Amino acid sequence: PAAILLRGLTERTVTLEGVGPVLFVKSRRARRIGLTVRALRGVRVVLPAGASFEQARLFTLGKRAWIRRAQARVDLARERCREAVEAAARIDRRSARDSLAGRLEALAREHGFAPGRLCVRRQGTIWGSATRAGRIQLNLLLAVLPPDLADYVILHELVHTRVRGHGRDFWAELGRFVPDLAGCRARLREYSLALF
Repeated sequence: PAAILLRGLTERTVTLEGVGPVLFVKSRRARRIGLTVRALRGVRVVLPAGASFEQARLFTLGKRAWIRRAQARVDLARERCREAVEAAARIDRRSARDSLAGRLEALAREHGFAPGRLCVRRQGTIWGSATRAGRIQLNLLLAVLPPDLADYVILHELVHTRVRGHGRDFWAELGRFVPDLAGCRARLREYSLALF
């Protein structure tokens, strides 16, 4: 198929035997060939602008077994998280935003945080972020997670308003508010596979 020039990127989709459709994207920012398997975007290969689509195709063919395993993990996660997947398809943005804003306010008040402005939007691969100034950004999809996991992410971002990075101090501070950090992180990874 012919390549498509889009926002300075060249893309093409190729169907590979044993894998299905694969989106190949040339990027000026890429330094090496990268491969991702996502629930919503499927199989995506990003390659440096100087690499050929044929190099990327051969690389991807060599990763077929890994891709099939990744696709199976995504399918299993979507099955286990079916309720959230279905809710995400019919999410009401306004009520989700109001719910998340209320939960942020309640957790901040309960634990003595003073966050700045809140932004809620649907993001592709992250659940949230926080700036040094205290601005919190939350993924709209938090509204379809079990409440304890949504609270975990919100608290994670609130702690970032005090402690930057993910060092020992950060996890110790978050552990003061979330008793089962490891369990929450593992469950959140499965929802990430299912919803992103």
